[in-house]
Amino acid sequence: MKNSEIVELSTGDLIAKIAEEKAALTKLKFAHAVSAIENPNRIKYTRKTIARLLTELTKRKHAEKAANAANETAAEA
Repeated sequence: MKNSEIVELSTGDLIAKIAEEKAALTKLKFAHAVSAIENPNRIKYTRKTIARLLTELTKRKHAEKAANAANETAAEA
């Protein structure tokens, strides 16, 4: 999943996708522990996808927090 695709997701979709990718990672790890999976690089790719999703979610939370702080400052003035 590319960053451009991640940015286009809504926050709810982003949270759902994180849960989906974490479940897929767990499944891949178990499959790899039992017997070698065909492409072990999929584990690395899935981990990096989760990190990209979490980064975007954190970025949105910080932007929302900054916007709320700016609104409170404007309301006080």
